[in-house]
Amino acid sequence: MLDQIYYENSIKEWIISLLIILGALLLNKAIVILNKHVIHKLTSKTKNRLDDILFKMLESPVLLGIALASIWIASSRLNLDPSIDKFFQKAYQVLIVINITWFAVRFINALIEEYIQPIADDPNNKRIDSNFLPIIRRSLLGIIWAIGAVMALNNAGVNVGTLIASLGIGGLAFALAAQDTLKNIFGGITIFTDRPFRIGDRIKVDGFDGIIEDIGIRSTRLRTLDRCLVTIPNYKIVEASVENVSEEPMRRIVSKIGLTYSTSPEKMNEAIDILKNLPKKIKGIDSKDIFVFFSEFADFSMVITLIYFIKKESDIPQTISKVNIEILTTFNAASLDFAFPTQTIHLTNEE
Repeated sequence: MLDQIYYENSIKEWIISLLIILGALLLNKAIVILNKHVIHKLTSKTKNRLDDILFKMLESPVLLGIALASIWIASSRLNLDPSIDKFFQKAYQVLIVINITWFAVRFINALIEEYIQPIADDPNNKRIDSNFLPIIRRSLLGIIWAIGAVMALNNAGVNVGTLIASLGIGGLAFALAAQDTLKNIFGGITIFTDRPFRIGDRIKVDGFDGIIEDIGIRSTRLRTLDRCLVTIPNYKIVEASVENVSEEPMRRIVSKIGLTYSTSPEKMNEAIDILKNLPKKIKGIDSKDIFVFFSEFADFSMVITLIYFIKKESDIPQTISKVNIEILTTFNAASLDFAFPTQTIHLTNEE
């Protein structure tokens, strides 16, 4: 009975080919059990995480590779129609390339997750932008898949050169039709690489002042101080001057204080000394950089200009308020009169 011929092969040959495939499936099952109960326990004891990643990522591609090899061996030993045999050969070559590409993608993705992602998530990190990492990952994996797809098509007998040429013409037409979109994408890449700001930074750009909420590949969203959400195309940000308020080491404050024209020179010097001693009373002010000078004779007052710097970690509005209250308190105690718009009219009696 085993010698009876069906589709140009004996039943015995069909059974042997089937047993080869079943044997490969049993081998895959054994590899899964071995990896789970033996190899995984051994690699988990080592300090190096690379072996854990390697065995974890290798498992699925290896299982698929064994299955493909068994099908190839089982089919090659049978006497099949030349067209079917050719189909199996091309399909096998394509699947092998896809399998290798799949392994490469899984392995690189695991390396990024294990070694690069923790660095990007570290708040003290200044080397890798966590917002840019997903774009780098997708681009890198996309390139690998593209290379694998080209090799698979080449193995399938497709003229890759002609295909790329036709895609190039289509890509040129698409690029001309989507110039603004491409400008925004390249603008987003520039923002991610130059890193003029991050999410959470306060910036001033294109007439807007607010907090960065999201940086996308096409646009950047900014929450203004009025709580309005503004979406700005990335190419406009790249072309504009960006002031990153969050990166300022200290906030510079310029205040002009007007005293009445009845103030004597001695009282003017006393007022200047009071202002110079502000850092001793208010902790939020930088004591090294404070400038006080009698700046001008204005229409209604004699003006003292006060320039001071508020430390980065200080509450800026509260510090300004404390400074102004301190000036008001000490000037009143010293009988220094603040000026306000007044007008004196002199009348003469002409005979």
